[in-house]
Amino acid sequence: MSAELSPLTLETETELPERQGPPLPQTTQETINTIVHYYRGEMGRMAGWRDRIDRTSNWAITVVAAMLSVSLSTPSSHHGVLLFAILLISLLLLIEARRYRFFDVYRARVRQLERGYFAQILAPEGMPSLKWSASIAKSLRKPAFLMSYREAVYRRLQRNYCWMYLILLLAWALKISSPKISSNGEPFGHVRSWADVTENAALGPLPGWAVMIGVALFYVLVLYASLHKEHHEGELAHGEVHV
Repeated sequence: MSAELSPLTLETETELPERQGPPLPQTTQETINTIVHYYRGEMGRMAGWRDRIDRTSNWAITVVAAMLSVSLSTPSSHHGVLLFAILLISLLLLIEARRYRFFDVYRARVRQLERGYFAQILAPEGMPSLKWSASIAKSLRKPAFLMSYREAVYRRLQRNYCWMYLILLLAWALKISSPKISSNGEPFGHVRSWADVTENAALGPLPGWAVMIGVALFYVLVLYASLHKEHHEGELAHGEVHV
């Protein structure tokens, strides 16, 4: 027989009775030690999410390289391999954008600590301010994303993925504009007109013109996102080194 759940199991922390919490730092040295350990913890979380972002980018680069190798090394391979590569890196872009939103939260806390505390220790400027600590405290009490999912997709697309999309587009255009190769290695079906290119672009039951229109619309969205400028720069306004 399964054990019954204790009533305390379903209670949230706000419903628990008020009790004495752990002691807060009482001296300057204790406060400094706390800030140093907290900084190390935030650096660890930021580095962890940065590693996840790099892994996704590496997967995308590997997919592009593998699909290009399969498509361009074999003359008889279908151009749909490159369209499938576009689909795969789009999925990886969406995954990376989600990870980037988490990374951006911890990166912002680290940068606020560095600007507001450590920079003031190394080279004081003006009067010390508590705005940075209040901002971090607010984020710790109620964590929230600092950018929308769409903005994260735009930023990762501008940093890395726009170049991958461009390489795949050029390879796809080369594939559908090249003559087909017979089993004995002789070229046939030479591309002499736009109609031949459209015929080569066909994908299963889809006619070539429909595939080309779909690719064109998709790359219009990629171009728009790649040239999009953010209304607020956030942490990017405090220096040129960013991710």
